[in-house]
Amino acid sequence: MNYSKEFKTEALKLSDELGVKKAAQQLGIQYYTLADWRKNRKAKANKVKSEMSDEEVRRRNLELEKENAELKRANDILKDALGFFAKDRKK
Repeated sequence: MNYSKEFKTEALKLSDELGVKKAAQQLGIQYYTLADWRKNRKAKANKVKSEMSDEEVRRRNLELEKENAELKRANDILKDALGFFAKDRKK
């Protein structure tokens, strides 16, 4: 049976939320059909990642390193604030 691209997309979203078995049951499709769609989606995502140039990979890594540093700073601020408020409650 052929399914529309929209149906497959929504089915994949549902399977991400509920799991393959429950989503397949809810949609009335075979478990293995949905499992194959998920496998194909993962293979396509891996292919796209492998097609990135070295420069794109370096740029992406730099972006992620900057984001990581920013998140660490935010985390430190939150830890300091938590300590401040915890100390204030003890008084």
